[in-house]
Amino acid sequence: MLRKWTFRAVIAYLLIGIAVYVYLFYLAGSTVPDHLKGTSVDPATFLNSREIMLSEEYSKIRNLLYFISTPYEWLFYFLILIFGISKGFERWAESTSRLHIIQSAIYLFLLSVISFVVTFPLSYISYRFSKAYNISTQTFSLWMKDEVIDFWVNFIEMFIIVTVLYWLMKRFKRRWWVPAWLLSIPFMIFMMFIQPVVIDPLYNDFYPLKNKDLETKILALAEKANIPAEHVYEVNMSEKTNALNAYVTGIGSNARIVLWDTTLEQLNEKEILFIMAHEMGHYVEKHIYFGIAGYIILTGIGLWITAGVMNRLVRKKGTELKVTAVSSLSSLPLFLLITSVLLFAASPITNWVSRYEEMRADRYGMEMTNDKKAAVQTFQDLTKSGLSQVNPPFLVKIFRYGHPTMLERIRMVEDFKKK
Repeated sequence: MLRKWTFRAVIAYLLIGIAVYVYLFYLAGSTVPDHLKGTSVDPATFLNSREIMLSEEYSKIRNLLYFISTPYEWLFYFLILIFGISKGFERWAESTSRLHIIQSAIYLFLLSVISFVVTFPLSYISYRFSKAYNISTQTFSLWMKDEVIDFWVNFIEMFIIVTVLYWLMKRFKRRWWVPAWLLSIPFMIFMMFIQPVVIDPLYNDFYPLKNKDLETKILALAEKANIPAEHVYEVNMSEKTNALNAYVTGIGSNARIVLWDTTLEQLNEKEILFIMAHEMGHYVEKHIYFGIAGYIILTGIGLWITAGVMNRLVRKKGTELKVTAVSSLSSLPLFLLITSVLLFAASPITNWVSRYEEMRADRYGMEMTNDKKAAVQTFQDLTKSGLSQVNPPFLVKIFRYGHPTMLERIRMVEDFKKK
């Protein structure tokens, strides 16, 4: 039985990988429609032939790595269950201490280490490709430093979650997902509050925008939008990447508008002001609160489904999965497997909502600046710096794109008429 399950799982993973490869490299098209060739959305009008070739190559490789990494994670969780590795970790943790909190820490550390080791090759391959295509500027030591920080940040977060979650499973048996859902809400808000001031600075240095003249103009836009902003922050991303970005993070008094230093170095003032107006659009349209509401709803649905699936699988296939009860720590890979599948299945919906909000923010940016030239140039520069496709394949768009495609964004700007 073990050999049969392992063989089927590995074959399924290989077939998924082959199907994705054939789709991305042979079936899916990414060229712009004929009637748009020669316009501002056509890469040939703002990229040279080598840049077009590199963007196609890099995008296909990056998308392939994403689509094989996700089922690779599922395969890992499945195999660690059926080979009894998770059960072995649980026994080791139980033999070390009788305290639930210590057992959780030991079990989770062992699972985290083996997960890090197993997934490291794909992470390293992704890093090397980004380096080869001049997207990443990180040295290996700096990249490894971020990987180690990631490990410990994720471990601490998961330790809190797992300790509470499995206590609830023991306490409430079949209805554990209800209190777990209710407790996830304040935990999520707390993490959003501390993210800008505690977690983000572990990876990069943040400081007030050095260009005070530019900051004055940005704050003038904020005042015009009735946004109580006192500072704009920049972050030193040039030591890690050549890509461009800006974002809003945090909530309440810890909310921050952040510009990458690469954005400040590579874009002109009008383009930066358009980007800032876009970010202010998220604030004005209260997207962060819609995001919180969406998170609450999806988490509740996800935990409800996860609880039902776990109960059924443990009841019917518990022996094969080496899991005696849902509340056993050895069931954690099963929990992570189910939630990962659900997150992937829900990504077309969450990405669609995100693309809608981003397009709304783009429109707000145009309302604020009314500068079509700067907006178009911004999107073209973002395409060039990130070697991204203007018109990605359909499956890539729905599963990966939280922003509208560059084709959609540039066309919106070209067709924009201020109200």
